[in-house]
Amino acid sequence: MSQDGSGFFPRDWTRQPPALSPGYKTSVTRAPSLPKISMQATLSEMTGPVFGKELIGPLDNDLILNFAKPNEMALGQRIIVHGRVLDENGRGLPGVLIEIWQANAGGRYRHKKDGYLAPLDPNFGGCGRIITDEQGAYRFRTVKPGAYPWPNRTNDWRPSHIHFSLFGHSFAQRLITQMYFEGDPLIWMCPIVATIPDRDAIQQLIAPLDMMQAIPMDARAYRFDIVLRGRRATHFENRPEGM
Repeated sequence: MSQDGSGFFPRDWTRQPPALSPGYKTSVTRAPSLPKISMQATLSEMTGPVFGKELIGPLDNDLILNFAKPNEMALGQRIIVHGRVLDENGRGLPGVLIEIWQANAGGRYRHKKDGYLAPLDPNFGGCGRIITDEQGAYRFRTVKPGAYPWPNRTNDWRPSHIHFSLFGHSFAQRLITQMYFEGDPLIWMCPIVATIPDRDAIQQLIAPLDMMQAIPMDARAYRFDIVLRGRRATHFENRPEGM
């Protein structure tokens, strides 16, 4: 419980980046010029749809195989990404739909507007999904995405990262964030990361190596827990106040 007895910990707004961050070039044109307004959600937005296990196919959380041709698989360093979705009191949240998308091992997305010179992997689609179990746990198998250049300043590169989208019990409860990898020096050079003013908040976006969950002779593992609200809330790109 919070100190004021309300049931929720107060949000720490000092951990959130300003909308206008000139080092992140596109924020100059995208940042709002007028104050925020709060809009009432509709009943349909708040009550549906309900995500069930039947939504998920057997390979939806296996990016090594879910786009591959028969008897083939994606190229790259094989990894497991796992963790739990938690509330501010550390309780696991079941039934959360998690979708991820990422570049391939060479740093290229399967997107027609991706102009990076790295080749596409014909056996890698770059997206997957899963619903958290009763303890709020999730698990993906994938390949470690490559870094890639982007047209921000003369020589800016995005560190290796995986995008996460979380849905609660309705489409109105969607949160988006990014996961980075422990030990990547590009994290601290990235203009997007630099918009977050709190170093501890950045550290919460960096997944540590977890060899206890690694598969011998197969895949390393990284753990990424996601906290939805409170002082320890994971930073979210689209809704800083959390779910």
